[in-house]
Amino acid sequence: MGEASDTALLAVRLVLGAVMVAHGWNHWRGPGGIDGTAGWFGGLGLTRPRLQAWLSVLTELGAGGLLALGLLTPLACAAVLSVTLVAGLLAHRPHGFFVFKEGYEYVLVLGVLAVALGAWGPGRYALDTAADITVTGWTGAGAVLVVGMVSTAGLLALFWRPGRTT
Repeated sequence: MGEASDTALLAVRLVLGAVMVAHGWNHWRGPGGIDGTAGWFGGLGLTRPRLQAWLSVLTELGAGGLLALGLLTPLACAAVLSVTLVAGLLAHRPHGFFVFKEGYEYVLVLGVLAVALGAWGPGRYALDTAADITVTGWTGAGAVLVVGMVSTAGLLALFWRPGRTT
């Protein structure tokens, strides 16, 4: 990869990482805080909503930080994919595509970007590259897809009870 591509990957990682950190921070310390987030998750049919709120906060903060550093990039991307899949399926899908109608447009873009970043890799300006542990191409994208989808399926199987609010 060239200088421009590596710089672009750094920018993508930093922006996606910052979005995830901001989202996690808002779930934790924003209006309503963790209690508000838990109430919202309970309303989506997730059991143990306070646990879900904390798992969401930790996942978003952790994935965002790892992306910014370019560390364990495929796992960070899988975490982003899982968070966006859960949000898209439970909160946004019923409202259609467009984000201005609470649709899934925004989480779809974040999820696809996470898979693409898995394929592209973190670029030269990343701790993964410095440690020579980069995973790219089909293997990187596949790892993001498999880990993200299995994590999402596991969470939904264990904690989602449609039609039930907690």
